[in-house]
Amino acid sequence: MGETERGLFEGADAPSPAIILVEPQLGENIGAAARAMLNCGLLDMRLVAPRDGWPNESAVAMASGADLILNRAQVFDSVAAATADLGYLLATTARPRDMIKLVFTPRQAVTEMRRRLDVGAKIGILFGPERSGLTNEDVVRTDGVIRVPLNPNFSSLNLAQAVLLLGYEWFQSADDSPPAQLSGESPPAPTKEREFFYRRFEDALTESGFLYPPHLAPTIKRNLRNMFNRAGLTRQDVSTLHGALKALIDYQVGAGNPRKKQRDDA
Repeated sequence: MGETERGLFEGADAPSPAIILVEPQLGENIGAAARAMLNCGLLDMRLVAPRDGWPNESAVAMASGADLILNRAQVFDSVAAATADLGYLLATTARPRDMIKLVFTPRQAVTEMRRRLDVGAKIGILFGPERSGLTNEDVVRTDGVIRVPLNPNFSSLNLAQAVLLLGYEWFQSADDSPPAQLSGESPPAPTKEREFFYRRFEDALTESGFLYPPHLAPTIKRNLRNMFNRAGLTRQDVSTLHGALKALIDYQVGAGNPRKKQRDDA
C-alpha cells in the first residue's frame, strides 16, 4: 500500500459494518456509495450481482478518489453468500413489511451494531436495488430493519445518500473508550450457521406435516425465521437447538429416547 493509500485508510482500520449493495443497477451509484464509505471510514464494500458487471469504469469515475474502496470490493452471486460470515445484519427499507421485525432509526441501529460488535459479531447493512428495494426474502434474513424518519410525503433516498447517512451516524458514534466486556457469553452465530439450522428445522417441520396447508408454508417459515432472528442467537444457542432438533427427529423416526433407555437398562 502506498503513502497516499495509507493516509486515506489511517484511522479507518477499526472493525466496522460491511456495506452490502444488492443488485446495484448503475456504476455511478456504486462509485458514489464508495465515496460516501471512505468519507466515513467504512472499508468493506460487498456487491451482490451488480447489473452491469464488475469492474465498472463508471463507478471508478464517480468515486472521485475513493476507487481504493472499489478495488477492495467483493462480488457475490447471492445475499446468502455475501452475508454468510456476519453475526448481525440489518436491512435498510423505506416501506412497511408484512413481518414482525425490530425497527431502528439510524442512530439506534448504530448503537445496537456497536453493542453487537463489542461481543464479537461481524456486522453488516443491506441496501437494496435503486428501483425496487430489497425483497422480503432478503429482509427475512436480517435481524432488524432501519428506517430513516423523513418527510412522509417524500422519504426516498438514493443509494449513496442512504450509505452516507448510515456511515455518518457510525462515524459520529466512534468512541475512544474501551468496549464493554461481557463474560460468559458465546459469540453471535454467523448468518451461515443460522441458515443451516433453519433449513434443518424447516425440513423437519415439512416431514411432520406442520407446514400445512402448502400455500401458507412460506409465511410460516418467514415468521419462524424472524422469531429466531429477534432472539439474537449465539453459537451456543444454535448448537443447543441442533441437539434438541436431533433428539426430536430421532424420537419421531422410532429411535425413542436414548437417555431414557440407558436409565431403564441401568
